Amino acid sequence: MSGMGRREFVALLGGAAAWPLAARAQPGERMRRVGIVTSVLETDADAQARYAVLRQALQQLGWTEGRNIKFDQRFGSAGDSDVVRRHAQELVALAPDLIVASGSQNVAALQQVSRTVPIVCLGIVDPVGAGFVASLARPGGNTTGLTPFEYGMSGKWLELLKQIAPGMTRAAVLRDPSITAGVGQFAAIQSVAPLLGVELRPVDVRDAGEIERAVAAFALRSHGGLIVTLTGLTIRHRDLISTLAARHRLPAVYPYRYFVTSGGLISYGPNPIDEYRQAAGYVDRILKGEKPADLPVQNPNKYELLINLKTAKALGLEVPPTLLGRADEVIE
Repeated sequence: MSGMGRREFVALLGGAAAWPLAARAQPGERMRRVGIVTSVLETDADAQARYAVLRQALQQLGWTEGRNIKFDQRFGSAGDSDVVRRHAQELVALAPDLIVASGSQNVAALQQVSRTVPIVCLGIVDPVGAGFVASLARPGGNTTGLTPFEYGMSGKWLELLKQIAPGMTRAAVLRDPSITAGVGQFAAIQSVAPLLGVELRPVDVRDAGEIERAVAAFALRSHGGLIVTLTGLTIRHRDLISTLAARHRLPAVYPYRYFVTSGGLISYGPNPIDEYRQAAGYVDRILKGEKPADLPVQNPNKYELLINLKTAKALGLEVPPTLLGRADEVIE
């Protein structure tokens, strides 16, 4: 459960289940409709935790499910473009006051269907390059939200991986070349690779079979490591990627903490739970009349470093004390 304990998560879900029963719409109070769309499966525990936090934060702002707000959810497109389009059409047809959308594919589909329904986007590395907003400071359309990274910090992944695995001379970079973020993140990593003496190999991520073949081929030579960039595809296939890293004994760095809490070696990035808590603020402001065009796209308040010592030991790596001292969380 990313960023929270199991008890806290269960309590959130229990509270969410009770909200519709807690109150009913009051006379004269208009029910607001909020769509939610993401590509992960509805059974994904991390996704459930994030949306539970979103609901809890909205409740704290005065939006009680069943009294003055209703959620319409669409999960599990798994990158299927037909399903993505259908979900976008279905949600817009419900005439929502706002849609919370995770991932570039979902945001693009929604913008194709409507340029007027407000969208709060999450998990978009380069919303300007993707054409979703005119600029981070002045989005200028029907979309705003939170971006988890700026390209420059992508080079930090390689620096951290080299610190924890100094013998590494080769790194496979798992990326999605079909989006601007895939190209931009790789370019930032590429800019620091010569200084660290690391040869990069881009691995295009499209489906599970391609990932498995590419990682297996890369692992045939020694002194390798993996850099997992932030894309919807790497998140969708995170269990496979972590399994492959362990199977081929490849030290790997990841963009989100839940890769490490489930067995990955090291991660550096924002806490996605905080991202969804922040998103509730924008949902609240838009429902109260503000326009997405006037709300700047927000950057994370903090990046956190997680290290899994158990995984490091399995790989025969000794984590430098200086790196341990900088970690926000160490898993033993």
